[in-house]
Amino acid sequence: MISGPTGSRSDQHDVIDRHTQSGLDLLERYVKFVKERAEIEQNYAKQLRTLSKKYSRRGVKEDQDTKPSNQQAFQDVLNQLNDYAAQREQLSESMTLSICVELSRNLQELRQERKNHLCEVKKAQQNLESSSKLLEASKKRFEKEWREAEKANQQTEKVQLDANATKADMEKAKQHTHLRVHLADECKNDYASQLQKYNKEQNNFYHSEILSVYKKLQEMEERRIRLLADGYVQFSETEKNVLPNIIKCLDAISSTGRNINEKQDTLALIEQYRSGAAPPADVEFEDYSQGVKAAASDNTTTHLPKVRIKQLFHKKNKNFQVTSPDKNTPSSLEDLSRLPPDQRRRRLQEKIDDIQKELQRETEQSEAMMKMKGVYEQNSQLGDPSSLQPQITQTAHNIAKLRGELNKYQVQLTEAGGGTLQHYPASSEYITVLSESSVSPSENIYECEFDEDFDMDVPIGQCTALYDFDGGSEGAVSMHVGEQLSLMLEDQGDGWVQVQRASGDVGYVPASYIQII
Repeated sequence: MISGPTGSRSDQHDVIDRHTQSGLDLLERYVKFVKERAEIEQNYAKQLRTLSKKYSRRGVKEDQDTKPSNQQAFQDVLNQLNDYAAQREQLSESMTLSICVELSRNLQELRQERKNHLCEVKKAQQNLESSSKLLEASKKRFEKEWREAEKANQQTEKVQLDANATKADMEKAKQHTHLRVHLADECKNDYASQLQKYNKEQNNFYHSEILSVYKKLQEMEERRIRLLADGYVQFSETEKNVLPNIIKCLDAISSTGRNINEKQDTLALIEQYRSGAAPPADVEFEDYSQGVKAAASDNTTTHLPKVRIKQLFHKKNKNFQVTSPDKNTPSSLEDLSRLPPDQRRRRLQEKIDDIQKELQRETEQSEAMMKMKGVYEQNSQLGDPSSLQPQITQTAHNIAKLRGELNKYQVQLTEAGGGTLQHYPASSEYITVLSESSVSPSENIYECEFDEDFDMDVPIGQCTALYDFDGGSEGAVSMHVGEQLSLMLEDQGDGWVQVQRASGDVGYVPASYIQII
């Protein structure tokens, strides 16, 4: 900053005024520059998101997971592009908050501070100018009175030289000269006093007041420069802070490309669309000279006979029916007959696996509720057994329905040459529950009636009763401790086995109540 008694003239003050103003203008321009840069980043992020959304494929997540790696990789690239756009948005927000907002606030403070300092300079200059005007006025009065005094003195000398002048004229002229001289002396003293005052104020202005104000302006200018310099640094550091995350997004895209397995994709495509159909036979030669023999081609496939799931237990239970709580027909099975053999077998096996998992969950839930009901029956203080009946009934219905669908899918799988037929009989607990439920005959979905020629009388082993069992529920048979029994059907996962007594009675008993020999 320019300072000193000889360097603080009005022209130098104007230089300081213009310089400080240009500095604040530069700070304001930088704020606008950063704001526009932040808007560019914001628009860039928005365009990236729009681009990613445009090329993203919508669909079920399971379907997306089964896509080849090169197709799924493109979706991963789009997801990473979204993350990249988020980092650009973060950069825009950080620039706006840490640079634009902060510098705008400081800019307003600097403008007000500069205004106050310049007002102080202007006020000091006005005071000095007022004092200068007073000095000039006192000087002119002194000059005027001194001339009047000299004129009066000259007049007195003329009167003294005039022979015709009386003594009274001479006395009057002396008095007038004396008055003028006295007034001139007073003006001289006032002028000297005013001059002394002006010199003092002038020295104070140039050596104290103006230097103090210029020093404050200098400090203000240094703070402005430092704020601008920090703004430049912050402009760089803000982007550096998001670069690690941006690099992660780019590295993830690179990793996605490297993880693509072209051989695995092609093999998966072959496996997915493999039909399994045999190629057509050779075209036979037709000899028209000896008569045309129709080419007979036997392309029929031997299928296993379809088995209706009509009986879950022995022939004597023909009149028993398993019902569903749903008044509508059972849920329609998915038609997979139009698929090629290999695809059909694969889809059928997937359906069977899903139903078996659901059946296992329902069975475990039913067993838990039956145990809880037994505990309530033994001790009524723990709970009301009848409160569990609706849930037990619903679970039994669900199990019956799932087993029906499972058997149907297994029949289709057997027809497709992918497995053997297995039947899942219902336990006596489920039979009792379903028999007790109030369902109209029109709600029946599965009839429990095997064909007459279905052989169930061949034992598969021998077992011994470990405990007494009264066989009170329908479809069950009683036994005594130590009794020898013929094992007709093993436990299918529901905790019950089918046995035959020596008397010929056949029924179900708990699997945990016997020991296989």
